[in-house]
Amino acid sequence: MITRRSVLGSTAAAFAGAALPLSAAADAAEFVTRTGTGLFLGGRPYRFVGANMWYAAWLGADAPWGNRDRLRRELDALASMGVRNLRIAASAEDSPLNNSVKPAFRTRGKAWNPALVDGLAFALAEMGKRDMKAVLYLTNFWEWSGGMMTYLSWVNGGKYLNMNDPAHPWPEFPDMAAGFYASGEAVGLFHDYVRATVQRHAGDPVIMAWQLANEPRPGGSAKAAEPLLPAYNGWIQGTAKLIKSISPRHLVSTGSEGLKGSIERADVYKAAHAFPEIDYCTAHIWPLNWGWVDAKDIAGTNDASFAQVRSYIARHTALAAELNKPLVIEEFGYPRDGGGYDPESATHFKDSFYRLIYDAVAPDPGIAGSNFWAWNGEGRPVHGDHRFKSGDTAWLGDPPHEPQGWYGVFDSDVSTRAVIQAHARKIITL
Repeated sequence: MITRRSVLGSTAAAFAGAALPLSAAADAAEFVTRTGTGLFLGGRPYRFVGANMWYAAWLGADAPWGNRDRLRRELDALASMGVRNLRIAASAEDSPLNNSVKPAFRTRGKAWNPALVDGLAFALAEMGKRDMKAVLYLTNFWEWSGGMMTYLSWVNGGKYLNMNDPAHPWPEFPDMAAGFYASGEAVGLFHDYVRATVQRHAGDPVIMAWQLANEPRPGGSAKAAEPLLPAYNGWIQGTAKLIKSISPRHLVSTGSEGLKGSIERADVYKAAHAFPEIDYCTAHIWPLNWGWVDAKDIAGTNDASFAQVRSYIARHTALAAELNKPLVIEEFGYPRDGGGYDPESATHFKDSFYRLIYDAVAPDPGIAGSNFWAWNGEGRPVHGDHRFKSGDTAWLGDPPHEPQGWYGVFDSDVSTRAVIQAHARKIITL
């Protein structure tokens, strides 16, 4: 049984003692850059097919819960499909919240977990061998990796809410979590971690971009979000400036879901992405989570769902064009036929959804790339209820708060993998 004490009893020296960052003299041509609405690499347009693999650092750890051989196999499988960009968690806060992943990267103090610190470095090194780029997010709005609610609990006397607590229904969790932006003490702890992490990898051209957080939003309700908008925008620009001051060759992005994470307001989204330190716009697309499709009647609700997806993409391509910045569709997921979680469940509608996304990306040079959610690869649900339990080491792309197998792509999903590979072949010819 892995305990908090056994994996988090280190100090900030873990950063100093682990592998050193690459030289700041690395060739500038190795870094992804941004000009107007395009990303570039080595002087040529950089358009990519990507995946989410939040757990890469956990697999990369030299620890009982890591599996470096599996990590290598997973990266090989992704590379064989043409996937060249991975969005990865570079943080997790040791948390009292239900469903938060353990082990974590950090505690309230500066006791960074040396195994995960090194696991992330190992994953990046292996990606570099396969000509892959990484997007690394530095905290989370949601509870599954500790996130902003955990930072708040560290500075407010231990108060927190669990997501989906019946006693505190939506939007109480996001409304409380958004108080993070207005807490100087909580943001200060976060910035300590940002400084240490970004400094350690400042010279690494494998990293395309640092991301402020996974799905930051100013609140769950307009009533709570409105008064927090100045703090929210201040946190975005302040953190982005901090990252740029340490690692000016790396891009920076917010990690926003888009309008769904901006209280459905274009002005809120545009303000968050207009800062010069923010290099590109992001959007996430979750038809089932947002009630656009019914998992129990996918066939009957699929057409209407797809129409809303097309509209959502069009709105974000227009917003990005107004800001003269590229757009990345960095999360998208769809249920398996019948809403099942097992690899044996069919993926007819899911494959069609992936084609819809890719058909929007391919002809539009303003959409630099996409990252499907998420790569399960060899991972399989361990428990009959498909729920993650503390101590599990069969890492999947579906995070601990979600049913294991809900959205992830298994290595046995032959048809879905073929859709991804076909898009990869197309994108490199454009």
